[in-house]
Amino acid sequence: MFPKRIIILANGDLPDLEKARTFLHDDDFIIAVDGGTRHALALGRIPNVLIGDLDSVTDEERRKMKESNAEIFQFPRDKNETDLELAIQHAQILNPEQIIILAALGGRLDQTLGNISLLSDTQHATRNIRLDDGIEEVFFCCKHAQINGANGDIVSLIPWQGEVTGVVTTDLKWRLQNETLYPQKTRGISNEMTGNTATVQIESGLLLIAHRRIDKRGDSHF
Repeated sequence: MFPKRIIILANGDLPDLEKARTFLHDDDFIIAVDGGTRHALALGRIPNVLIGDLDSVTDEERRKMKESNAEIFQFPRDKNETDLELAIQHAQILNPEQIIILAALGGRLDQTLGNISLLSDTQHATRNIRLDDGIEEVFFCCKHAQINGANGDIVSLIPWQGEVTGVVTTDLKWRLQNETLYPQKTRGISNEMTGNTATVQIESGLLLIAHRRIDKRGDSHF
């Protein structure tokens, strides 16, 4: 039986462990990306799969993985793909309904941009796959997207690789009605949700959506 949802734990920053914990379901299939094993163990989960060149996995973490009979896929350090790209490829084979990638934002800018770019592949952008760290989520919209959050959450709409036409939004403070967003302009930055759900619809192009959650005190974590 294929898993309904896959959580990929990357080897990046996880700024709030407790917020990340709220994402986990008991029946989630967990893939640890190399050093992302430490995040899985900190969250009290043993990954189903460990994948990567394993240069960031400690001997103790490797022992726990072997004792739990987790599948381990080790690749050479000199390779064309990042460990996260290999993990996404493996997750796609399992054909889940949703893929959430934790700990792939923040830290090294090149890695963060590379991780976001991975999702821009048409094969990924048309699926329910998102980067998240518990505070912020990032995903692509090809036609229609729904953002689940809370009143006051910050939502930025960023054209990717070119202009995005026919942009229509609902339940955002500054509504867009059949607008065009251009990559050299910042019109779509820092909109705000006016409820618990907002929607975005586009006619053409590829739109990057960044959703930053506001905590109960009203802090935006900036």
